[in-house]
Amino acid sequence: MSMNKRVYGVLGVSSVMSNWNADFSGYPKTTSDGTVFGSDKAFKYPIKKMWQNDGEKVLYIKTMHFESKKGGEEAFLPRTLKEQYETVFQVEDLKKQNNTKEVLKNLFQAIDVKNFGATFAEAEKNISITGAVQIGQGMNKYEDTYVQEQQILSPFKDGSEKKKDAKNSTLGTKIVTDEAHYFYPFVINPLAYKEFIELDVTEGYTEEDYKKFKEASICATTSYATNSKIGCENEFGLFVETDIDMYLPNLSTYIEFKKGNGGEKNKIIITCDELINSMKEKIKLVEVYYNPYTTEIDTNIEGVRFYNIITQKEV
Repeated sequence: MSMNKRVYGVLGVSSVMSNWNADFSGYPKTTSDGTVFGSDKAFKYPIKKMWQNDGEKVLYIKTMHFESKKGGEEAFLPRTLKEQYETVFQVEDLKKQNNTKEVLKNLFQAIDVKNFGATFAEAEKNISITGAVQIGQGMNKYEDTYVQEQQILSPFKDGSEKKKDAKNSTLGTKIVTDEAHYFYPFVINPLAYKEFIELDVTEGYTEEDYKKFKEASICATTSYATNSKIGCENEFGLFVETDIDMYLPNLSTYIEFKKGNGGEKNKIIITCDELINSMKEKIKLVEVYYNPYTTEIDTNIEGVRFYNIITQKEV
């Protein structure tokens, strides 16, 4: 049964001597005025990886396979969307699956599609699903962020044809921010799937779907430890559960970050207290997840419940 509430909130990621979301130049993404930010794709990817590792069906994620080429060679290549669909849903050939309703039912079985939606244009099927979960861009709220370049020495000589006479090891560069704190707004609207419920291709966005998203959204980044992401961690989560007909603005604009000095803890200030308190008759629950070992929360939201983002136990 479809969930009978909306959820608004903010999800925070800290990045210390790491590169949370690089552009094609290798530097952290920035707006035209130089503000560092992270895309929604950067936040969703660790969530998808966690779901995939937990055995959930994940469609929109890069997976590799061996593909035979002429001469008996095998190339190691990413799957196409058609190949990924056939692999995830164990379909022999998407082109032979003429029943669009069955394709829609399959798509809604993928946990990433159920949350974030999909654009599926394969085998003469054009399907667009607006996700119940929408995540905005994560703006860095720490003013003193600096980008650093680290020179890396390879243990190997450059073996390219142009440098076949090279006598030294190759040199690389790793680009990181010394410290950054990203805050992503999000909203969950179960009514996004009303039409698909009427078409009988999904039960809608359920409490179980929300539970899986919530659990992953506050720990997936911490669990995803690649070389460039090893310093990135989930550090904050604000969840405001409201009536289904309740509308709130972008809550990340009501978040401030202050760096602690001289051994003091960092402080995250939630400035939407008056807004939320003025609508409390339509608000079911307000929860804040944070790291109490490094961070303090400053807020006057009435009835808010605080949780340790690491242990997920109430503080």
